[in-house]
Amino acid sequence: MADLVVLGFSDREKADAVLRLAKDLSRQELLDLDDAALAWRTMDGKIHVRQSYNPTATGAAGGALWGTLFGMLFLMPVFGAAVGAATGAVAGKLSDVGINDAFVKEIAGTLEPGRAAVFALVRRSTPDRVREAVRPFNPSVIRTSLTKDREDELVAALHAG
Repeated sequence: MADLVVLGFSDREKADAVLRLAKDLSRQELLDLDDAALAWRTMDGKIHVRQSYNPTATGAAGGALWGTLFGMLFLMPVFGAAVGAATGAVAGKLSDVGINDAFVKEIAGTLEPGRAAVFALVRRSTPDRVREAVRPFNPSVIRTSLTKDREDELVAALHAG
C-alpha cells in the first residue's frame, strides 16, 4: 500500500527542485512513487497544478501498441493503431489513477500566495536517505496518510540539523 505525503515549500522553485530530486532518487532506487503532483499559488492568488502522471497519454500509447498488434492480425495496422490510440486515450482520460485531483486542488486552495506543495504517493522508499536529501529544501509537512507516530518522526527528521 502506498503512503501519501504532502510537503509545503516557500516557493515553486524549491518544489520543482524536489520533484527533480525525486526522479533522481528513483533512478538510485531509493524512492518508488506511484504518482506525484506539484501545486502552487501565484501572488495574484491563482492556483496551478501539474501532474507528473498523464493517464491520457499513457492510455493512448498503450492503446496504439495493442491496436497495431490487432491491426496486423487483420492486415490493417495503421487503422488498428489509430483506433487503439483513440480508445486508450479515452480510457485514460476517464480513469483517475494515483492522487485524487480534487484532493490536490483542495490542498492547493489552502496555500498562501507564492507558496507551493509537492504531493507524493510513495510505494516504497529508503526513508533516512530520502529525508536527508529533501531536508535542505526546508519543507513543511502539510498532510500524510502515515500513522501519527510515523508522521511525527518525519516532521522531526525534516527539521533536524
